[in-house]
Amino acid sequence: MTTTDDLQVWVAGLDALFGRVAGRFGRAEPRRQARAYMTGLLAPVERKNGWQLAEAAGDRQPDRMQRLLGSARWDVRG
Repeated sequence: MTTTDDLQVWVAGLDALFGRVAGRFGRAEPRRQARAYMTGLLAPVERKNGWQLAEAAGDRQPDRMQRLLGSARWDVRG
C-alpha cells in the first residue's frame, strides 16, 4: 500500500530529477510538457507511446508530445 509519505518522497525525487533538465528549456510550455512526458514514462501506463503518454498528461491528442520530441528547442549541451 502506498502511503502519503511514499508519495511525497516520489514527488520530491521527480522534482530533483526534472530540476536537472528544466533549465535547458527556454520556454515554459515545452518545460511543462517535458515534465508531463517524464511523469508519463514513470507512470503505470500500459504502453509508452505518444497517445498513451498524452492521455496520461491530460492532453486530448498527442500533438504536444510529438512537438516536444520532434521540434522543441532546448539546450542539448547544457
